[in-house]
Amino acid sequence: MNGAAGPTRIKRFAMAVAWSSFLAAGVLEALVFAVVDPADLRWFGTAPVQLSTQAVYTLSFLIFWAVIAFGASLALLLISLPGDEDKPGRHAPGWPR
Repeated sequence: MNGAAGPTRIKRFAMAVAWSSFLAAGVLEALVFAVVDPADLRWFGTAPVQLSTQAVYTLSFLIFWAVIAFGASLALLLISLPGDEDKPGRHAPGWPR
């Protein structure tokens, strides 16, 4: 019976954040590396990065994904405050519901 009820609200939010941030990180990765050559990267302008091209792509994708997911999580947290659901008449007329 527990599985028949469907995913909880937190699971749906987590999947929405994970999937949308995954897609955004992929687009950002393509945009960044269309302009930047991973072989030319340097650590704060000094020593060159001693990683393979594939490692640079992978690490940057994971960093982009984490940052975008963090931002999306904060946005979901801010728009779904627990007190808002208890008082539906609190919003101005025409507020999206």
